[in-house]
Amino acid sequence: MENGGTSLEAKIEALLNVEKQMRQAGDVAGTRKAVTDILQLCLDAGSWATLNEQIVLISKRRGQLKQAVQAMVQQAMQYIDKTPDLDSKIELIKTLNNVSAGKIYVEIERARLIKKLAKIKEEQGQIAEAADLMQEIAVETFGAMAKTEKIAFILEQVRLCLDRQDYVRAQILARKISPRVFEADTSKEKKRKEGESIVEEAPADIPSLLELKRIYYQLMIRYYLHNNDYLEICRCYKSIYEIPSVKEDQAQWIPVLRKICWYLVLSPHDPMQSSLLNSTLEDKNLSEIPHFRLLLKQLVTMEVIMWTALWNMFKDEFENEMNILGGSLGEKAAEDLRLRVIEHNIHVVSKYYSRVTLKRLADLLCLTLQEAEKHLSDMVVSKALVAKIDRPMGVVCFQTAKDSNEILNSWAMNLEKLLELVEKSCHQIHKERMVHKAALRA
Repeated sequence: MENGGTSLEAKIEALLNVEKQMRQAGDVAGTRKAVTDILQLCLDAGSWATLNEQIVLISKRRGQLKQAVQAMVQQAMQYIDKTPDLDSKIELIKTLNNVSAGKIYVEIERARLIKKLAKIKEEQGQIAEAADLMQEIAVETFGAMAKTEKIAFILEQVRLCLDRQDYVRAQILARKISPRVFEADTSKEKKRKEGESIVEEAPADIPSLLELKRIYYQLMIRYYLHNNDYLEICRCYKSIYEIPSVKEDQAQWIPVLRKICWYLVLSPHDPMQSSLLNSTLEDKNLSEIPHFRLLLKQLVTMEVIMWTALWNMFKDEFENEMNILGGSLGEKAAEDLRLRVIEHNIHVVSKYYSRVTLKRLADLLCLTLQEAEKHLSDMVVSKALVAKIDRPMGVVCFQTAKDSNEILNSWAMNLEKLLELVEKSCHQIHKERMVHKAALRA
């Protein structure tokens, strides 16, 4: 064993002398070959400690060529999966990480090394450490890294932040990816000139752009679920629904369309929600799940919805959602669904009544007086509705109080319309008289 060790050291020493001569002569190819041969010798001998030592030694040699360091890091990265145990693997990754730190020409290799190390940390249950490691790297600044690899790296950063429940940092990282990047035409991208910089090919394990789009929106759904932002969740599912591979497979799009319908119903009423609701109702695929078409129709129709009847009809569907792709709708979902039905009913009442007693409003909403007043007050505070409650009289007024200018303007407009009608009528009478006179002369 000692002879083998001595012979390895002698061979490495000989190759180091060759490397020195080549480096001093400025021979890039020769230096690169000498460096890679040293690494190969260590691998063949199974001496992982020597390998780590030689990587550090070669990188620190005076006037070391960039190309030699790059070739050494790239070759040593191929040995990571050949290590005999986990400790050797971690040690090699850390050595390569230290060697490549601060060197722009091996920044992509360093990012891949950090990703491998973070994966090991995560498998050991150290999610916080894995997330901290990944955040060291800002891949959006790497000009030579393939677009799909950049996106995949940032998505991994977002996922780890969500796993450690660091929602603020997850949002900051997610903003580095513009949703428009998923709509880019890849055929045009190849024709585009990159100038001097050469963009590397993404590794084989990196998903396609459309698969990354699905992963991105699934992560964003996790983020928005934390805040119960139902409309944004709905928009994320809508984007997943538009992916061609999903739209072509009924088994994939039915669960997604169900989620779109549920989150539309759970979203507070606003112009965006209304627009999405109407566009979803026009979707022909909704005929495959008629139960949900009925649910959306009820929200569009300006009629009071009976909560008990609605819940009895959709309770099974609601509970069944947790067994379908995408998981359950959240803890507060049932409570929020009832709240949306109450808000819808108040909107309907405000459309048909200018004044109504609080007791009558409570009867229409199937609520107690206190509950009716609370929900009405919440809607007024959130500016979803304009209303005033006269508590001593027990009357709710849905009309807005107009100032003197508005009243005068409305009168002026009404007078203008009246004069237009009078003028039109006079013109018609005059026309009829002329026609009548002409008929008499004939």
